[in-house]
Amino acid sequence: MKLTWFGGTTIRIYIGGQIFVVDPQLAPDDIDRAELVSGADRVLRLAGADETLVELDLAEWRPRRAQRAIDEEQAPPPIHAYRIGAGAMLVDAVGEPPLVLLSDQAPSFGRWADGAVVVLFGVGEAMSALAEGLFVAARPRLVALAGDEVAIDFAVATLRENLNGAGLVSLEKGLALEV
Repeated sequence: MKLTWFGGTTIRIYIGGQIFVVDPQLAPDDIDRAELVSGADRVLRLAGADETLVELDLAEWRPRRAQRAIDEEQAPPPIHAYRIGAGAMLVDAVGEPPLVLLSDQAPSFGRWADGAVVVLFGVGEAMSALAEGLFVAARPRLVALAGDEVAIDFAVATLRENLNGAGLVSLEKGLALEV
């Protein structure tokens, strides 16, 4: 999995051999939107309503299992993206940890979230509140912070005592993070 954040909630995700671009319409003015979506297998919206995303009940959801070696000659399973609440999305690719994008509020997670990669978007203290809600609900493998310097500072101060083994990284605009 590779995450490249461009600002706001605009992110390019390489996962399971496919490229997903989220919120290219909200990319900063200095980003060429045509280049951003070039080669994308799917363009999604985290901000606002995305009619292509199915609403998912997280209490019932489980990550799909990787194919057995004997089955690998079959076509790879499709990658699914789900809406899991306001400003929240789950990307499920077999063989990858669940990827959760949060910009509004943390939904009620299940046990599966303990191995998830979570990207938090926000400005100012909003990211800190989002982070607090996340750790009440789950213990992710990695938390990636995508926001301005003030938001990052607040979130790190909030998360420092609650990580319990989770990794914490700050995304830098335009630089890819390979997970």
